[in-house]
Amino acid sequence: MARLSLLDPAKTGRGAQELEKKLHRLVVGQEEAVQEVVRTYQTHLAGLSPHGRPIGNFLFLGPTGSGKTRIVEALAQSLFDDANAVIKIDCAEFQHSHEIAKLIGSPPGYLGHRETHALLSQEALNRYHTEKIKVSIVLFDEIEKASDAVWNLLLGILDKGILTLGDNRKVDFSSAMVFLTSNLGATEMCALTNPQLGFHSHDNDTSSNRESDGRLSHIGVAAARRKFTPEFINRLDKIVVFKPLGQDELRAIVDIELEMVKERILNATAGKPFALTVTESARQFLLSEGTDPRYGARHLKRAIERLLIHPLSNLMASGQIRRGDYIRVSHSTGSPALIFCETGASQAWEVAGRAA
Repeated sequence: MARLSLLDPAKTGRGAQELEKKLHRLVVGQEEAVQEVVRTYQTHLAGLSPHGRPIGNFLFLGPTGSGKTRIVEALAQSLFDDANAVIKIDCAEFQHSHEIAKLIGSPPGYLGHRETHALLSQEALNRYHTEKIKVSIVLFDEIEKASDAVWNLLLGILDKGILTLGDNRKVDFSSAMVFLTSNLGATEMCALTNPQLGFHSHDNDTSSNRESDGRLSHIGVAAARRKFTPEFINRLDKIVVFKPLGQDELRAIVDIELEMVKERILNATAGKPFALTVTESARQFLLSEGTDPRYGARHLKRAIERLLIHPLSNLMASGQIRRGDYIRVSHSTGSPALIFCETGASQAWEVAGRAA
């Protein structure tokens, strides 16, 4: 009798493992979304994606600032080393049926036919393909704002992976990952997680957290079913509900954003770099100033721009920061701004971030 070897179907390949690690470094607090994207990419790498349709069709629901668009940009960053390697369609610009011509081009004979360049052409889809990775990332942002014409257009893309342009050319979406984002149900989600703060509870009651997550998913999916037709919902591979971010997640985002600030400094000071360190007191101040349950991580990013980036640009433009300096950023209790010090000198600058 042949000896049986037990296989592990939960183990992923190297490509999917690398993608997961990169996404976890860039995305905070949305484990379900990360796992679904990685699973879909693994299926594509194995050559088992459904034939004749996109690699994956996702609908991301949740409050603003919870990371719906961020994970799509993080996917592009992870695969192509460029967060902008995304074909992004802002559906707020397509609230009227005639505006669909900007997506597929005007038919021959119509006014402006030659001047109209389709945003969803095959050339646009293949723009970021490399020899190793031939995947297109397409994002329809705030899909609930689009006209019925866009939804009807999506029915063909999501089901057959084919789009017919105004001049009858065919666009193949079989190598595309299609993402739709929406804020449907966001108000109810924030009210459920914490009526006063809008943050997700992080107590030790695992069953309570699971029940809360289940209610959040139910709210999001129910809102989507009220808005979209059954044939539209049936063409989606996965509906993922993003949870409102809590203090732990926002703190992790502070660390990620500060690393991105250091990268911006290196790019802006090519040949004239300086070192930057941000103390714990400064990080906590940025977190407290950037906490707003209505806007999630976006308000935190604005706080970093206002309190850190703008003062730094003033110090650089005025010559107070020079090549080789070591800048220490801290905060004093009760102060409305961060304190910037050059550790090699006795002088310290307190820059009024709120004035920026």
